[in-house]
Amino acid sequence: MDFNIANMVNSKSFDGSIQHEFWPLNEIDPKKAKFPCCVVWTPLPVVSWLAPFIGHVGICGEDGTIFDFSGSNLVNLDNFAFGSAARYLQLDRKQCCFPLNFVEHTCKHRHQHSEYGTAITWDDAVQSCTRHFEHKSYNLFTCNCHSFVANYLNHVCYGGSMNWNMINVAALILLKGKWVDGLSILRSFLPFVAVLCFGIKMVGWPFLVGLSSFSFILVAWFLLGTYVFKSLLHC
Repeated sequence: MDFNIANMVNSKSFDGSIQHEFWPLNEIDPKKAKFPCCVVWTPLPVVSWLAPFIGHVGICGEDGTIFDFSGSNLVNLDNFAFGSAARYLQLDRKQCCFPLNFVEHTCKHRHQHSEYGTAITWDDAVQSCTRHFEHKSYNLFTCNCHSFVANYLNHVCYGGSMNWNMINVAALILLKGKWVDGLSILRSFLPFVAVLCFGIKMVGWPFLVGLSSFSFILVAWFLLGTYVFKSLLHC
């Protein structure tokens, strides 16, 4: 029997997609630092004390192992930099595009996705991104852990989007992420509150103005670098 891709595509019985069967994931276990198919977040020393919405993120494999880009040519494996995860968001593998070939894309960005790089499984995408960032120079302001996670989400065209970047990765975990426990909330915000109270007591309200300006400048930098001067944050 001749195999004809063109006839297959035009056939009514073929919908242009492939149905993947995923094996069940283990339960999330914060005590063992296992977060299957999750994006995880933890506060950064000093930086999060001044701007608590900024933190360190990583992506997890199907077995729950955390991968995070934390230094030049360095992707940590099962050793989350800057402490245990404080927030996590489990992603849906069914929202990923894992094409075995060009015909079997389930996303609408077949050409763009193919040029960017594809994967056939969740862990395959993790390994591809890890190899890519093991040759990258780390910079908090231009190429950081959020770039690593965004690269992964684009690699699997998560949610049908190829436009993942630092900003929407940060928004995703901050707006939809779940806290691991009450202690995680405390260690994320208590240093900021302590710095804020100490600064106001020692300097007065000008300290609050300075702190707000610091946060504004950080947000403005990443917004401009992501959406206006895109070459600044190319990673």
